[in-house]
Order: sequence, then C-alpha cells, then structure tokens
Amino acid sequence: MLVKDFSNLGYGCGLRPAHTSHLISQKPTSIDWLEALAENYLDWSDGRQVSALENLENLRNHYPIALHGVSLSLGSTDPLDREHLKRLAKLIHRIEPAWFSDHLCWTGVDGKNLHDLFPLPYTEEAIRHVVENICRTQDFLGQRILIENVSSYVTFASSQMPEWEFLCEIARRSDCGLLLDINNVYVSSRNHGFNPKDYLDAIPIDRIGQIHLAGHRDKGDHLIDTHDAPVCEAVWELYRDFTAAKGPFTTMIEWDDAIPPWERMEEEVRRARTIGGILHVRTDSDTQSASTRI
Repeated sequence: MLVKDFSNLGYGCGLRPAHTSHLISQKPTSIDWLEALAENYLDWSDGRQVSALENLENLRNHYPIALHGVSLSLGSTDPLDREHLKRLAKLIHRIEPAWFSDHLCWTGVDGKNLHDLFPLPYTEEAIRHVVENICRTQDFLGQRILIENVSSYVTFASSQMPEWEFLCEIARRSDCGLLLDINNVYVSSRNHGFNPKDYLDAIPIDRIGQIHLAGHRDKGDHLIDTHDAPVCEAVWELYRDFTAAKGPFTTMIEWDDAIPPWERMEEEVRRARTIGGILHVRTDSDTQSASTRI
C-alpha cells in the first residue's frame, strides 16, 4: 500500500514571484508553509527553471513546501504523459514536498494542452477511468497524491450522480487524498443551484489533506473562479462552519492574479488561522499527532 503522510501543516499561501524575495529575506512567521506550482519548477529543456528552483530550495530550508500541479489531466482520454511524470518525479525527489496535488479534471486532448481545468461527466465510466489514472500516477511517483475539486460552469446530461459523490468514490477506490477547495464548491453551487453544505457534509474528513480558499468574480447570474480577489464572506462562513464541525485542516490562501502586497496576503492567512481555530506551531509532537489523520 502506498503511504503518504498528510500531516497538518497549519496555515499558508501560494508561493508567487511577487512575494518570493520578501519571503527569502524576511522569512515571515505569519505563515507555516507554502504551496508551489509544480510546473514552474520542472526540468524544462531551456533551463528556465534554474533560478526559480534555487529560490524554492532556499525556502524549503525554512518552510514545508507542498507541490500543486495543473497538467496531469487525469480525466483526459489521452494516456498519461510519461515525460511529464518523469520531470515531476525528479522535482519531487529534489524538493521532498509534504505532498503533491493536482485536479479532478481534464486539461487537453490529442496531445494539446488547453491550459484550463475542464469538468467531467459524473458517471461510473468516468470514475473507472480517473481511478486508473490516479493509481498509475501514484505507482509511478511512489506515493499517494491529493486530488482537488474544480469550479465548473457547465454540467453534462449524462451525469449519474452529484459531484461530491463522484469525487468521494474516486478517492475511495484510488486511495488518494483530497484537496478540498471550498471556494470552488461555492462557485459551482451558485452556478448550478445546489446547496454547498450538502457537498461539504458528504466529504469524508479522513481523506482531506488540505483546504484551498480563494477569491472569485460575481457576474450576477454566475461566478467565475479567478483567484484575483479576497476570499468572500460566504466562503469564509462555509469554512468557519466546516472547521467548527470537523476540526482544523491544513489551509492555504490562493491569490494568483492582481496579487496584493505581502501585508494584505498576511491578513487573509491570519483570518484563516483565526477561523480555523488553532494556532499551529511546528513541533515534532504536533507532526506525529497530526499524521494519524490519513
């Protein structure tokens, strides 16, 4: 059985170039860990990752790092990209991240990356296909991974079950962990008219390795997951209710566009820490106790 410890790392944020120099020079204690976008650090043929990778290794000496991917395309009908997996495995070996995550979606077809996270039909056939790809990925990497629920703007007439049942069944059959994006749950609930609390109530807490919180744009009759704004009050309320009922989880703030000054990012992380209900301090005993979650 593949084993990967999804310990509680506390409260953090996404590593973005606008904040990298500050993080390296100041090493702020307002965050406990960082999430890095894996594709920014892969071994590309043109060597463009060299300086970025050096910065990541520098920060790895001071903070736990989780790697987050956007290119596995676990739901695509294309076979898994073995060259991508090789580069990913090399990065994981070098950085030794707390874990690696990617999305429950497809990102391309016929060898073309469309650079978006497309939803899947919620069917038994899709479950079997994605589970096979996750298991192959985990076998290749030699560890369990986390899969993240995506925001969506269309549904499929062929779907046989709600999204949360689809997600949970894939996690159960593949024995992977879950990266629960509460903002994505809220965005999809508004776009498709379901109750986000029904979604969150269905998620098995023993599968959750991490939570994402982010901002979005309200277009009136629909929401768009943009990651370019503060977390909205409705998402904070969902997060508050969820953590109050089910306990603290490793949590991070995603802010990928219109990135604010570091001080504003710290405000969001501090709010997550306050609502999450625990002041996380990285100690050996804390890591050991948290490691029993999954």
